[in-house]
Amino acid sequence: MLTTLQTSYTDTRAGDLAWCLGGEPLPALAVRDLRLDGPDAPGLGSTTRGTLQLRLLGASHQVILAAGPGECLETVACLPGRQTPLPARVAKQVAGWEYEFAARIEELPPHIFAARAQELLALVEGHPRALAGVFPGDPSAFTALVAHGDQNRVLWRTWHAYPQEGRLVCTRSSLTVRTVTESTESAASAAKTESAESAGTTLPSETNRTD
Repeated sequence: MLTTLQTSYTDTRAGDLAWCLGGEPLPALAVRDLRLDGPDAPGLGSTTRGTLQLRLLGASHQVILAAGPGECLETVACLPGRQTPLPARVAKQVAGWEYEFAARIEELPPHIFAARAQELLALVEGHPRALAGVFPGDPSAFTALVAHGDQNRVLWRTWHAYPQEGRLVCTRSSLTVRTVTESTESAASAAKTESAESAGTTLPSETNRTD
């Protein structure tokens, strides 16, 4: 689904984007609701009942999942008063889900940027589980979201285009249902930590690494 957003394009920057998990839905310029268990949503967690809502904001996007073990709300936008830069990677447990988020910025020369923008918009326009909005005045200024998934996981990708900078912000998010095994292992790990602390010993810390 491709739409022209009924708002002027403001001179925001890729560096102004912030990430937030939780909170409330913000006013949206366009919304698309997807049924996870509906006949028109193959590959979106067919055994998980609920909805996935894609929302275009004047300053970027929100995704709201209301399904399975609980609700999750992701916001990537230019948020007033929030100065935290967009993180490269996040992993959290949210309401029975394993949530992962990753972001990167592509810097492209003008002719390649325009071609890349049109390629992405063509992909979204014909996609059954996508939403994109183009800002008036510049066909390369857009925000786009595409969702997909499997039996126990829902995924979505987004693109936020800033043609005045030649920068394309790309994000990838996923929610995976925590299994009984994972919950049991987490509980066992917590019990082991508590036991070690009670005995006055120190568990070895995990070595930081870069993927």
